[in-house]
Amino acid sequence: MLELEVVHRTRYTYASAVSLAHHLAHLEPLSDAHQQLLGFELEIVPAPGHLRRGVDAGGNASHWFTLAQPHRELAVTARSRVLVAPRFAALDAAGSAPWEEVAAAMGYVARADFPAAAEFSMPSPYVPRLDALREWARPTLAPGRPVAEAALELMHRLHRDFEYRSASTAVDTPLAEVVARRRGVCQDFAHVLCGALRAFGLPARYVSGYLLTRAPEGGAALLGADASHAWAQVWCPGTPGVPSDGAAAGWLDLDPTNDLVPGAGHVRVAAGRDFGDVTPLRGVIRGGGRHGLEVGVATRVAGPRVAMV
Repeated sequence: MLELEVVHRTRYTYASAVSLAHHLAHLEPLSDAHQQLLGFELEIVPAPGHLRRGVDAGGNASHWFTLAQPHRELAVTARSRVLVAPRFAALDAAGSAPWEEVAAAMGYVARADFPAAAEFSMPSPYVPRLDALREWARPTLAPGRPVAEAALELMHRLHRDFEYRSASTAVDTPLAEVVARRRGVCQDFAHVLCGALRAFGLPARYVSGYLLTRAPEGGAALLGADASHAWAQVWCPGTPGVPSDGAAAGWLDLDPTNDLVPGAGHVRVAAGRDFGDVTPLRGVIRGGGRHGLEVGVATRVAGPRVAMV
């Protein structure tokens, strides 16, 4: 187990005054059996006239705030202390169910309960259904192949076939363009992996969070550590070594940017269909004109390995 401290700073500057702003933040790390939130502080300057914490439809901690006074700068700083335990040390990918069986379970059955994971097998705004992506993934989805094993291979292939290039895409770069050019950033890699899995009816979630520059398990320096990071989860119910209870039950995390299964160096903040569901900070403003944006994230080890309580 590892105790981590994360400081996430966001600063907007506006060419003209913003007279009214409504914002939604997904900055508070989640807390469950494998990740315990020890402390969280949210500092907003100027101070909002209204601030509310709640949980969104996906079960993610959310903060809604309103600024009614004119301002030409907005600074939001989130400070978190999190105790993280590795979840997949005992993973047996070959012991998971055949992928066709998992996909078939997502289908509609009259008068039967609708599987909660089925929502994540459908296209979403940032992850449309793409024939090119289905064809790219097809060689990996051999008949009868265990779903976790197939997902791991897709992660390896994505890391090999696509180039990570900082600032090569924008938030609104279409997924089809990323697939065609074979390059992008961690957000794009997570969307590609989700899209490839969903193309075959498999549920896949987009995860936002943070990671250490160098994983505690060792190895090379990781990519994406100086900003919010993103990776994917695939639905693998009943797989040995995948959590079987709690909010994370059945979900296997995969980080295609770094070609690894996340360990104690990854901090989960929120999970959704795609980036749009879990954007760290978004809002609607009146005025402002052109704006500038600065984002910085620092993640460090705050304490020794301790037992999870």
